[in-house]
Amino acid sequence: MPEKIRDMRPPRGLARLAFRLPIWFYRLGLGGLLGTRFLLLTHTGRRSGLPRRTVLEVVRCDRETNTFVVAAGFGPGSDWYRNVGKEPRVTVRCGRQTWKMVATFLTPAQAGEELVDYAHRHPIALGELARFMGYRLDGSAADVRALGELLPMIALHPEIKK
Repeated sequence: MPEKIRDMRPPRGLARLAFRLPIWFYRLGLGGLLGTRFLLLTHTGRRSGLPRRTVLEVVRCDRETNTFVVAAGFGPGSDWYRNVGKEPRVTVRCGRQTWKMVATFLTPAQAGEELVDYAHRHPIALGELARFMGYRLDGSAADVRALGELLPMIALHPEIKK
């Protein structure tokens, strides 16, 4: 079981500015520099109805179906996560491509499997991510899966046109 070593809160002040810097990369047309490891999610504010943007790390990208899996590293209280829960139709920009998509929530078991897969592809990044979120992992697949089951995850699928 992953060991919780500290509580994580969304960044404020200068740290918040640093977290929002990749949004400017996309606005300046430089999103391609971030590759497919990050995406720009444009979602609708649940109260305001206005477009909101956040950059998220991609847990998995399926290039055949253009499906992306992302995690709410700050938990289910993250504004973007709550907004997507109210309005699942979003726009995703990854690299130089943009798609209209629909978000679906993964079950804890699905999220656990996604994180195990991520750990195989990006072991160093997983360790950094776990520490950032305030967890210590023992490195076992069971520990990684348990952490994944704690993380809210969303799959983003291309919108099917009718």
